[in-house]
Amino acid sequence: MKKALLVALILTAVILTACSSGGGSPSATIPAPVPADYAGKTNPLAPDATTAGAEIFKTNCENCHGPQGHGDGPAGAMLDPTPKNLPELLKMPGAGDDFLFWRISTGREGTVMIAWNKNNNGTLTDEQIWQVIAFIRTLK
Repeated sequence: MKKALLVALILTAVILTACSSGGGSPSATIPAPVPADYAGKTNPLAPDATTAGAEIFKTNCENCHGPQGHGDGPAGAMLDPTPKNLPELLKMPGAGDDFLFWRISTGREGTVMIAWNKNNNGTLTDEQIWQVIAFIRTLK
């Protein structure tokens, strides 16, 4: 009986380890590859775009991502998956301007991250999205 219990415990541990994502929450995953239509885009705006970007972020993003973009906004706590911690995202390889522009423009399927670009039935222009990206780059 003890031997069967020990085997069951070891088997359970192996299965749990195999099923583990290894990366924690979805917020810790490596960014998806940027589609060709967006790949290589860089922010065309000067650094002073951060002022306008901060206002747009406060109005449209802060409720989920929080004031410093840590994914801790009042609505973010109720979401599954939780919103990205943007300063942490920026540290990951592949999270360049092109990735940010793509994600903000088109949203992310399987989450409440909507498409913000007017070309995708959103409410922001390309310039406004670039302003937000300029602001996001200042978050710590």
